Amino acid sequence: MTDFLIATNNSHKVEEFKRILNPLGINVLSAKEAGVDLGEVLENGTNFAENANIKALSAYKISSMPTIADDSGLCVDALGGAPGLYTARYGGEGLTQTERNALLLKNLESVTKENRTARFVCSICCIIDEDNVIEVEGICEGYIANSPSGTDGFGYDPVFLYKDGRCFGQIIGEEKDIVSHRGVALRKLKEALEIRKDVL
Repeated sequence: MTDFLIATNNSHKVEEFKRILNPLGINVLSAKEAGVDLGEVLENGTNFAENANIKALSAYKISSMPTIADDSGLCVDALGGAPGLYTARYGGEGLTQTERNALLLKNLESVTKENRTARFVCSICCIIDEDNVIEVEGICEGYIANSPSGTDGFGYDPVFLYKDGRCFGQIIGEEKDIVSHRGVALRKLKEALEIRKDVL
């Protein structure tokens, strides 16, 4: 299997990457598993794709390994697209994810269901080498629920209501991979990597 560095220390993301890419013969390694210190990366892009590229390029230069990075977030129409690029820092530093979810619901408490439309966006940048860079994006449309549901998933999953009526916090593993923004993006990446097997 070919080792690929995933430029994240988020164990939940690593598991999602492994489920989809391992069957392709790709051994997904977190920065910790690869023994790589990614350091602090200034994510100053203007969109998810630019931030994914910044993270992937930084990790590739540090590790000299084929590298995959993603930047993803939740965009809520009634909040002008927020949290957006600041999804992980919504409400400021120091808040727990439970507190961020509560803040999001509070900011939407006067908004009717039909106006609580939202989407998860995931941009992925894969750098195999300097001549082979793949960029893909996945989007999952839904709504923000009135209250959290479920104990699975992570981040805003308990408050993101998918079109089948369940929150992502109620959908697990491979089932979530089929519909989630990251699952969609990873399948696109998988298809692109299958075409480029000669450089793996």
